[in-house]
Amino acid sequence: MPLSRSDISRILKMDYKFKDFAARTEEGWRLRNRSGRCVFLSEKGCRIYTQRPEGCQLYPLVYDEASHKAVLDHLCPHSHEFQPTEKEMKELMILLDDLATDRGSERPDL
Repeated sequence: MPLSRSDISRILKMDYKFKDFAARTEEGWRLRNRSGRCVFLSEKGCRIYTQRPEGCQLYPLVYDEASHKAVLDHLCPHSHEFQPTEKEMKELMILLDDLATDRGSERPDL
């Protein structure tokens, strides 16, 4: 899951160490995975649910680069349960703009 500067800031305020949850990729900063799963996912669910990244909050709404629009992730087994609102679609586009601005930066200055 991509991480914006505000996502990173929120998680750091919960006393998590940057190196323990963030991984740098060509696209920018992402949540670190362990064994193919988010580092914050436990048997009881998300350990940072109330402060989870914006992308997690909007999921299963994702941006489809082929069609250039917001769509429900076909890989999500529960996507049929969601009906994205216009507000959520706008929030996704704002998040994508924020992530594009952050892309390429070293550890974000927070």
